[in-house]
Amino acid sequence: MMTLDQLNNASAADFVALLDGTYEHSPWIAERAAAARPFKSLAALKVALARVVREATVDDQLGLIRAHPELAGKAAVAGELTAESTNEQQKAGLTACTPEEFAKLQKLNADYNARFGFPFILAVRGPRGTGFTRQEIIATFERRLRAHPDVERAECLRQIHRIAEIRLNDKFGVKPELGEQLWDWAAALAAHSDTDDFLTCTYATPAHTAVAEQLMAWMRDCGFDEVSRDAVGNVVGVYKGTGDKTLLTGSHYDTVRRAGRFDGRLGIFVPMLVVRELHRQGKRLPFSLEVVGFSEEEGQRFPADFLGSSAVIGGFDPAWLDSKDAAGTTLREAMQAVGLAGTAEAIATCKRDPSRYLGFVEVHIEQGPVLGSLDLPLGIVTSINGSRRYTGEIIGLASHAGTTPMGQRRDAAAGVAELILFTEERAAAVPDVVGTVGMLEVPSGSINVIPGRCGFSLDLRATTDEARDALDADVRAKLDEICQRRGLSFTLQPTLAANAAPSDATWQSRWEAAVTELGLPIHRLPSGAGHDAMKIHELLPQAMLFVRGGNGGISHNPLESVTVDDAELSIQAFARLLDDLTGP
Repeated sequence: MMTLDQLNNASAADFVALLDGTYEHSPWIAERAAAARPFKSLAALKVALARVVREATVDDQLGLIRAHPELAGKAAVAGELTAESTNEQQKAGLTACTPEEFAKLQKLNADYNARFGFPFILAVRGPRGTGFTRQEIIATFERRLRAHPDVERAECLRQIHRIAEIRLNDKFGVKPELGEQLWDWAAALAAHSDTDDFLTCTYATPAHTAVAEQLMAWMRDCGFDEVSRDAVGNVVGVYKGTGDKTLLTGSHYDTVRRAGRFDGRLGIFVPMLVVRELHRQGKRLPFSLEVVGFSEEEGQRFPADFLGSSAVIGGFDPAWLDSKDAAGTTLREAMQAVGLAGTAEAIATCKRDPSRYLGFVEVHIEQGPVLGSLDLPLGIVTSINGSRRYTGEIIGLASHAGTTPMGQRRDAAAGVAELILFTEERAAAVPDVVGTVGMLEVPSGSINVIPGRCGFSLDLRATTDEARDALDADVRAKLDEICQRRGLSFTLQPTLAANAAPSDATWQSRWEAAVTELGLPIHRLPSGAGHDAMKIHELLPQAMLFVRGGNGGISHNPLESVTVDDAELSIQAFARLLDDLTGP
């Protein structure tokens, strides 16, 4: 097997020869990466190779893509593939296609080449490394055929890097076993769902309870000393240390509807696996590690969110117990149906004493495209954005589309359209500020009627409360100005106000040290999404680590994914953070 020492000490020519076959017919990548030696880790080598491609010209990138064969294409039929490509296509079963599947793939290849001018690239061994099925490959082919050319070129390059990563693992004899276990746990939990078609796990349902019970069983298997489910349904595992203090960590195990497998749950699995390894080594830390699977964060079933972490900080509002879901079931009734007391008194016992804790850290899938676009597996979160959310309606006058002159219209939808464009322009003018109108509705709309009413939502976020409030004030002022100028009126109802949660400087630096020790570059980024950490921030110092997401960083979606290699790195980073806290 190859070693880093071999690569680091080889001549430039030998370096290129040792990496032959990593990138298909493209020795220029290794040639340019050689100057970045020495590499501290295999992960550092992977990042360096990907950086060469990212910084290359578009022509070089297109040449790399075109160096790859079509899936089940002419080269495969003629036996002209490289040994690496032959092995990968065989493992995916592409050499055993039915006549119908083969014909389908040939048609997709032709359509794809006609649209993009380069072959479809997919790392057929997938994020788990065990391979996609032919059905999954065809479905991915069909989905990506609809993409924008720029988006698809970037995705092809990401897939090429994944192919290279798997080939490097084979060359080095590396198997990301902890990452594979995390991936398998995520797949197993996804079997518990409120619906059959897609993963949906909302608060206090049978699926939700089954997930909690499975997490507790796995925690016991990992060697946690104490495992329980508290009064709000949080799953709590404690691995006792030799000192009086405790480090708190975890994330949520509920999901949105039509969810992915890793949002929230990744941040429970990572510390569980670290505890499993500590237990197997018979090692105790000078502090206890408390892992919490927060029972609810997403606000999908009841009109309140962060139920789990709110209880931990003592911020659970007893009035929430009388809130109802779409079926008219109160939160109290739902809790009691799954064996929880459903009383304010019981939930109050979940509150933690901050004097007992060192702080809170959370590992989470990024839920965005930034790390993927930079070819980086891990990122350091600087702040969780503060936000303001509204639902609103502009009211105008419904009138005939043919008979009403343009200058005499009171078009509610046009007013909202103007607000959308202003929000986009205003948010884009300030770094790390975002604004979104995600919902639009014209009640009883008709193709030949000027909209008299138009409902909309507003989601305004920024890394600081000051930047968020400035955006909020400008957007609301613009809404008023638009309506006065156009002869419209409006309503605006606040639905959420959350303050920004800057990462604690000390804990952020600890994450940075852990990532650096892995040989990876540091990239700092804000979190545009909310997390349990932003609630725990009210009680304890906190900092987060992001893990790159696949498929362009999509989340809250069945396509949400992480690779076993990135998962492995997040586990290693968490273990190194604990080592640094432990000291020499």
